[in-house]
Amino acid sequence: MALYKLEDFAAEYKDADFDNYEIRNFDVYSDIDNDKVGTVKHILVDDSGRFRYLVVDTGFWIFGKQVLLPIGRSRISYADRRVYATGLTREQVESLPDFNNLERVDYDYEERVRGVYRTPFAESPLETSTPVETTAPLDTPTAYREDTSRVTTPPSRDIYDRDTYTYEREPDLYQTSDRNHQNLKLYEERLVANKSRVKTGEVAVGKHVETDTAEVAVPVEKERVVIERTTPTDAGRTASPGEVNFREGEVARMDIYEETPEIRKEAVVREEVKVKKVVEQDTVEAQETLRREELDINKDDERLEGRRN
Repeated sequence: MALYKLEDFAAEYKDADFDNYEIRNFDVYSDIDNDKVGTVKHILVDDSGRFRYLVVDTGFWIFGKQVLLPIGRSRISYADRRVYATGLTREQVESLPDFNNLERVDYDYEERVRGVYRTPFAESPLETSTPVETTAPLDTPTAYREDTSRVTTPPSRDIYDRDTYTYEREPDLYQTSDRNHQNLKLYEERLVANKSRVKTGEVAVGKHVETDTAEVAVPVEKERVVIERTTPTDAGRTASPGEVNFREGEVARMDIYEETPEIRKEAVVREEVKVKKVVEQDTVEAQETLRREELDINKDDERLEGRRN
């Protein structure tokens, strides 16, 4: 199973078991004698993003050596910015293979690491600072002793195979707990801007009929008969017998016409009105007071000195 440095695996990472606090550069101490082991340089995660190892630079404890500490064998104290290695001895560190920025951590390398941590160890409270000896053979799985009055009997030896091995088979090496890997969540408030549509009014557009009086002038023509009576130039001349034709009832007829106006109404399109909506954008500014939690670290140096002594 491939392992990756946390900073290479993801820029922003949250482990499923406990929050990704910046524990790199935390000092590492053995919980047996409160002796400083070194400093956390890297965090290794597997393909699923689970914390598996802390890479510890042993510094002057064992000069120039970097070793792997399974996450289940660590107890993180964020208040002290320390990582306590559970039951870690100098002999174990000397027996661990050197990591030293190894390009690839394969199964064989991990087995060498696990083989060292599978050796029995004794865990005693820091107040006593007294290691508890065990007599279990070095090649047996891990035995735990929480205090001098209770000893856990080592289980039967397991057979590990590279094809079937999973980290879940050894929870004492890889499982995290609320007791040893405390979660301290810091909250802050932030402004969340949402928009909702509300009805602010209604516009009704309709039409009605208005009446008005209109006048129109129409020129018309009328015919009339004009009768003119004139005296001919040869008036008084004696007519010959053949020119004279006296007829009774002779009438001249002439038709007379005149124009009459015809007034009617017709509907025409005067104008067209289009009704539509347009969206105008505006910016509304709001100001609120936000709260944020910050981490307070209180170190009781006198209490720690008392534990060392």
